[in-house]
Amino acid sequence: MKKRGYMLMECLVYISLVFVVLAAGYAALYHCIDNALVLRRNADDIAAALQAGERWRADFRQATGPSRQETSSEGDTLFLQGQRGEIAYRFSGHALLRRVGDGVWTTLLERVKSSTMTREERLNVTAWRWELELKPRTKGSVKESRVRPLFSFLAVAALSSAQ
Repeated sequence: MKKRGYMLMECLVYISLVFVVLAAGYAALYHCIDNALVLRRNADDIAAALQAGERWRADFRQATGPSRQETSSEGDTLFLQGQRGEIAYRFSGHALLRRVGDGVWTTLLERVKSSTMTREERLNVTAWRWELELKPRTKGSVKESRVRPLFSFLAVAALSSAQ
């Protein structure tokens, strides 16, 4: 009867193959984790932008007077006459700010690349268009996203004929 066994060299080859397979598995795992992180951050940014857009549209729907836009060194500011006082929106730096009455400016949306609010005269109404582009995230090992969120919001005030 012949005794069979593994030689030391065969054991080292098998161990090194296991390490190569584990290394490839861990690399794939971390790549998937990075992609999931980018996807989650993009989804959070998109949800925040949609909430800001709906807040902006709701303020237009509740406007009780004419709206006006001013340009200053602090940024472009849109003013709406609301039931609780004047509501102002300002794009300054890389953030969109909102203020009700004489209160403090609160950050409505961060990491904004560009934001323009323009007045559009239509046949019977005056509409406002808000074009918004968010900045892509680049931090750590997470690559820049391939998705560049661009948004267009359209609002018409209830008293649009008076504006």
